[in-house]
Amino acid sequence: MALDVGDKKMSKRPESDAFVFFGATGDLAYKKIFPTLQSMIRRGKLDVPIIGVAKAGFTLAQLKARARASLEEHGGVDEAAYAKLEKLLRYVDGDYNERATFEELRRQLGGAAHPIHYLAIPPSLFPVVIGHLGGSGCAKDARVIVEKPFGRDRASAKSLNETIHTVFDESDVFRIDHYLGKETVQNLVVFRFANTFLEPIWNRSYVESVQITMAESFGVQGRGHFYEETGAIRDVVQNHLLQVVGLLAMEPPATTYREAIRDELVKVFRQIRPLQSKNVVRGQFDGYKEEDGVSVTSNVETYAAMRLEIDSWRWDGVPFFIRAGKCLPVTRTEVVVALKRPPLMKLAPGKGNYLRLGLNPHLNIALGAQIKRPGEAMVGEATELSLLHHDEADEMSAYERLLGDAMQGDPALFARQDAVEAAWAVVDPILDESTPAHSYERGSWGPVEADRLVEDVGGFAEPKERQ
Repeated sequence: MALDVGDKKMSKRPESDAFVFFGATGDLAYKKIFPTLQSMIRRGKLDVPIIGVAKAGFTLAQLKARARASLEEHGGVDEAAYAKLEKLLRYVDGDYNERATFEELRRQLGGAAHPIHYLAIPPSLFPVVIGHLGGSGCAKDARVIVEKPFGRDRASAKSLNETIHTVFDESDVFRIDHYLGKETVQNLVVFRFANTFLEPIWNRSYVESVQITMAESFGVQGRGHFYEETGAIRDVVQNHLLQVVGLLAMEPPATTYREAIRDELVKVFRQIRPLQSKNVVRGQFDGYKEEDGVSVTSNVETYAAMRLEIDSWRWDGVPFFIRAGKCLPVTRTEVVVALKRPPLMKLAPGKGNYLRLGLNPHLNIALGAQIKRPGEAMVGEATELSLLHHDEADEMSAYERLLGDAMQGDPALFARQDAVEAAWAVVDPILDESTPAHSYERGSWGPVEADRLVEDVGGFAEPKERQ
């Protein structure tokens, strides 16, 4: 378990003894799953049958070749680990709509009694695959990993959950949001609650505002059709960035039971006021409509900025701002917590104190402070004190951590259904795309219309590049 909060007791069944991944020839498997499996093997964390399932007309030899190509392109081949991966790898080629595919999967599982099934496939295929897993006996004493998105809105999320529960108990369902597995994101919890100096000021009495920026310098990268169905709010706001809000705003979790962190996250989501159009600005980068798979009349947002209010004792009156977009100046995700200004303004012109938490592409923690400006005048000037800068070298990847936890039956870093529904409830009112998607230039910080959201806090805090 990556965050050691609560007891060590896992689910009622032992560790999974077979790993099945649907969509074995797909993009997610190529970019993430094969590199993760090799890394797990290299660390001694995986030594069970690995069964890929897809409808691609592949042979096992072709799947092994694709696995090697994946590793060569994404992280490199560890020959010893890859040799073991080849021995563990099996393949079922067949149509997800046909029972014979799942009968073959049952045969390939052999003596495995507690398999785990990873649905790395479009959500539209979930019902048919889950139904066949149940009907073929492959779901008996099994677990299932569900890849986001968890629905398109609150209603569809509830419907998806009902479908999953026709075959799997909630304790065996693992909704994977890889952001929760990132080392830098988990650091939010440790930094907040393991440092005595922070807790006394982490509230409305000292915090003026909180800003979360997820900037990407690239566009949709050939995924225009996907983005047309998703948009920035569904793609990263409802899941990744609301999770960050939850980790920043939650109360200290109890240490006596393993659901403590997930309980606190749900509380935060339920305290966030549902969004209104006046608190949201949507944008679309110039040239998006020319991307393959994109409608020439598209109103889908590639940028979203919003102002959130949390109705809790700790955060009443403190605005939380989220900003996410493509084709922005940098690729960087960070949090800036601005503290209220001191009473003697003459000593501290300009910005007040703030805490900067860099989450991607590297971990950075810095404190904005005032020091005396050289000279006769008793006046301060702003400086930034770097508390930590850490590049992820041989750290465990988010997918490696999460797949390992799921196989052990540890749900702490996975989204729980009540949290999924509560997060959807926040964004549901503004999903109808009735507001315009304002145009913005590639390489800019998004549409100027978003500036009105932060007028009362001095504007957006621009992400800071590595010093």
